[in-house]
Amino acid sequence: MTVKINFKKNNKASSNLSTLAIFFNSEIKDNNFIKGFEQKDSKFIQEILKKYQSKKRINIFNFDTSRKLILLDINKVLNITDVENFGAEFYNFIKEHNIKNLSISSKSLLETKQKNFIDHFLHGLKLKSYEFNLYKSKYKNRDIEINILGNEFFNIKNQIKFKAIEVGTNFARDLVSEPPNILFPKEYVNRLLKLRKLGIKVTVYNEAKLKKLGMYSLLGVGRGSSKESYLVTLEWYGNKKNKKSPLSFVGKGVCFDTGGISLKPAKFMEEMKYDMAGSAVVAGLIKSLAIRKAKVNVIGTVGLVENMPGGNAQRPGDIVKAYNGKTIEVLNTDAEGRLVLADALSFTEKKFKPKFIIDLATLTGAIIIALGEEYAGLFSNNDELSKKLSEAGEKVNEKVWRLPLHKNYDKLMDSTIADIQNINYSGGAGSITAAQFLQRFVERTPWAHLDIAGMAFSKKAANLNPGGATGFGVRLLNQLIEDYYE
Repeated sequence: MTVKINFKKNNKASSNLSTLAIFFNSEIKDNNFIKGFEQKDSKFIQEILKKYQSKKRINIFNFDTSRKLILLDINKVLNITDVENFGAEFYNFIKEHNIKNLSISSKSLLETKQKNFIDHFLHGLKLKSYEFNLYKSKYKNRDIEINILGNEFFNIKNQIKFKAIEVGTNFARDLVSEPPNILFPKEYVNRLLKLRKLGIKVTVYNEAKLKKLGMYSLLGVGRGSSKESYLVTLEWYGNKKNKKSPLSFVGKGVCFDTGGISLKPAKFMEEMKYDMAGSAVVAGLIKSLAIRKAKVNVIGTVGLVENMPGGNAQRPGDIVKAYNGKTIEVLNTDAEGRLVLADALSFTEKKFKPKFIIDLATLTGAIIIALGEEYAGLFSNNDELSKKLSEAGEKVNEKVWRLPLHKNYDKLMDSTIADIQNINYSGGAGSITAAQFLQRFVERTPWAHLDIAGMAFSKKAANLNPGGATGFGVRLLNQLIEDYYE
């Protein structure tokens, strides 16, 4: 579904419009804004408002046989999250009623105290309108055209920013939604290379280069696949005066995860195409920053592999050496994401010397048991970074919940024959011990790990997500950058 937004300066709603939507507050009786409409329309609207008693936030009425009036009650829209969710709710409403062209009067927003109401409302609407229909042979794209009457509340800077976020979020959603026979590591690399046209520096490390670098933790994961493994860095320099200490984001990009020799059950294995969602968020974020020309320097690092049970696959019991020189005993080949991130984290820290590192990964099923689809798990070695992430998440309703790291958990990851083992065989604390593993590959840099296993994909359509890939993390990290680092 394509939503086209037009902003028009006049406040008058023409009588030839098929559908008119009006914001109003059911608790406020002063409806002077109606005077801006044509006389016969304003009289009809006034009569409807006098009799209005609905408990619904959105109601539709007939002007006549060919024209409709939609009333949008903002009485209980209390904050920005409510505004954006209201926009998403309105999208569902117009889709359900098959409305293809409508106008929304912004003049009635004189009654709301919410800043930039119309911008956030439309942002929620457009994020909700995402669909992935690339492989439906009979799908016909339908356009919805929305005219905003009156430009009192239109903010051009907001529109540029929101457009960039929407493009970045949907880019991440597209990547996650692609089937694994299409988006394998090499094809993923090709799509990232296209970001160069936005001014992003894209550097690709193939298997030959990764071997020279000593990234055998990452390479081990991809050994069972016929597809080549890669590490890709994305560099955006919006502040060319000072390129030191860039912000850094690292993403897990397991394009398909069978579990390897430690094979997963067949039921729901098709969902493992989503195991590259962390890398998709990193790519979507940097695309957003480049589109809106953010005045900040950011590095994205993604490890792209496929975890398959081939004849050359890594075995339980193997020992590999990571980029930073640590040896890892691989006790379970299905704990592969942390092996990819281990090399990506230590490489990023050494090469770029960033201000901080935030990694994102669909890392553990345990985090879904703990937090469901409401919060991403947050683990960090830095209180200040954790606080900033939590505050940014609350602002955009992409929430994170901090869980502990502790030396006693760390002991559970010690191997008897190597420096570290990749799972905790003692049982329990699966998400925490996975984070403890990652922490060993960050030496001095402030670091946060976001386990987004419960947030990257949703079987239920909720809030701004239409169902399926959510793009969770793009808006969160954009807000973090906007609030604290631009």
